[in-house]
Amino acid sequence: MNEPLWAWIAIIAGLLLVLAIDLWIVDRGEAREFSMRQASYWVTFYVTLAVLFGVVLWMTVGGDKAGEFFAGYITEYSLSVDNLFVFLIIMSRFAVPRIYQHKVLLVGILLALVMRGIFIALGAAALERFSWLFYVFGAFLVYTAVNLVRDHLKGEDEEFNENIMLRWVRRAFPTTDGFVDSKVTVKIDGKRMVTPMLIVMVAIGTTDLLFALDSIPAIFGLTKDAFIVFSANAFALMGLRQLYFLLGGLLQRLVYISYGLAFILGFIGVKLVLEALHASDVSWAPAIPIWVSLSVIGATIVITTAASLIRARMDARKGEETQPEQV
Repeated sequence: MNEPLWAWIAIIAGLLLVLAIDLWIVDRGEAREFSMRQASYWVTFYVTLAVLFGVVLWMTVGGDKAGEFFAGYITEYSLSVDNLFVFLIIMSRFAVPRIYQHKVLLVGILLALVMRGIFIALGAAALERFSWLFYVFGAFLVYTAVNLVRDHLKGEDEEFNENIMLRWVRRAFPTTDGFVDSKVTVKIDGKRMVTPMLIVMVAIGTTDLLFALDSIPAIFGLTKDAFIVFSANAFALMGLRQLYFLLGGLLQRLVYISYGLAFILGFIGVKLVLEALHASDVSWAPAIPIWVSLSVIGATIVITTAASLIRARMDARKGEETQPEQV
């Protein structure tokens, strides 16, 4: 599937238009807190957009490419749940007022999308030239899956550490002590200064790129088409902001989601290695069809989410039973 230039222009222009409308609708007038109802509407809207995009692919280029998109989209959206934990830590660390959090996420994720686009382009070019990288990607995903399970069993929480770019921004630009409404820069005594708003946006964007180190190889394990990879990432990131507000405290209740994500990463890693062997004419190595991948990913997410919610409900009931009766 060799996409013409107009297809790339269309998808990028469409994404920018939707994001601009999103920002204008939410941020027009006085800043206000993003409600759960708004979040649910926007999550539904962005998921619907992704489904419609997949349907268009189905009608224009066939079911295989549409299946690759849906598998990649579900994988990227699911792996983004880990991002949300760190986003919560960043928001808390910088004490971002809730009325400004949507704008922070919007600009931060837009920055992440640009960097992911560059990462995807480099990855696609490298994989096309060096086929042995599929073995490296596969092994890396299996290694990441094992580490994810190990860290979860140890009870190690996600942490946020300032990266090189964020430290450079802090050193290079004079920063105000506190937020100045939702402005990213202000002029004080004739001197231009950045606000913590810009610092948080950079933190969100660059931290997301670190998560892309496993999610991008994962989606390349499902499709080699750079257009599909970029589209799936874009739609997943676009809906990530609203998912942040919709899930909220629910994140702490998804106790088994890490196991599900680890299983998905491990499955895709093994799939990558098997398909690389299959492409090298190794007789015993099968080529796993996309419908199998889509079924495994979808079933894993449903099962781990349902199990997490059941566990949370059982823990809540157990907590109620152990509370002493008030006299």
